[in-house]
Amino acid sequence: MVEVPMIECAAGRGIRGDRYFDFKNDYKGQITFFSLEVFNELCGALQIQDCSPALVRRNVITSSVDLNELLDQDFEIQGVRFHAMEECRPCYWMNRAIAPGAEEFLKGRGGLRAKILCDGKLRSTAELPRMKAYEALVASPFAREREG
Repeated sequence: MVEVPMIECAAGRGIRGDRYFDFKNDYKGQITFFSLEVFNELCGALQIQDCSPALVRRNVITSSVDLNELLDQDFEIQGVRFHAMEECRPCYWMNRAIAPGAEEFLKGRGGLRAKILCDGKLRSTAELPRMKAYEALVASPFAREREG
């Protein structure tokens, strides 16, 4: 995963430059989200230091929003609309990439898979002051590198 200042979302297709762009019709994971608060809890619970949220391999790291509350709903961030499809289930490799116990800790809070409903750009707001509680703060957009 590579942190970038901006990602371009294409409706029904995914993130331009992402390895899952145009992956298949009606793909449920056109974009993925993960909570910075959950990541911080994970690091505390497993006593991890100097670990990057990029290790969870989600496209967008959010703050101040409960991603599970968005399931099966439309939502908007920075003018881009999404439909929350399902939880991103953690998998076994997280135990190797992050630390033993990461997969179990993240069950039920592994992030969110969504479809992109309209074209637009998400920009990192990691340096901006705290937003209103009801707005999702995009901490860091990531693009999954294309292979080959």
